[in-house]
Amino acid sequence: MKLKTLLIFVLFFCQMSFSQTIFGKWKTIDDVTGKEKGVVEIYEFKGKVYGKIIEIFEPEKKHLKCELCDGDDKNKPLLGMNIIKGLKKDGDEYNSGKVLDPKNGKLYKCYITLEEKDKLKIRGFIGISLFGRTQFWYRMK
Repeated sequence: MKLKTLLIFVLFFCQMSFSQTIFGKWKTIDDVTGKEKGVVEIYEFKGKVYGKIIEIFEPEKKHLKCELCDGDDKNKPLLGMNIIKGLKKDGDEYNSGKVLDPKNGKLYKCYITLEEKDKLKIRGFIGISLFGRTQFWYRMK
């Protein structure tokens, strides 16, 4: 009986820990309008975290390019573009990377934290996090 109870506890704990990750597909929400914009897939590559636009909800924006971007992102399609770049895990936070704002083509320092199981906080800022913007994204189910 004790073995069964322990097994159930371990399986429950494993299920909870797998669901509490930033990795996966997230519905993006505009912090100004509150409108759903698209889906970003957050993944790990060579020990760093990235986020790629995999879906854009507005049909007229599906073929837009990042004309205001610099470097490798200049004139690249937004669909398929990495907008979260090179974050590293630091406790419960992912930081030391950048986030791209496709509206203005600028890269900002950022950090990401899991607010709830299915709610992600993305904070982009200049200099210190006091000077920035926050968006909340929601896990796709």
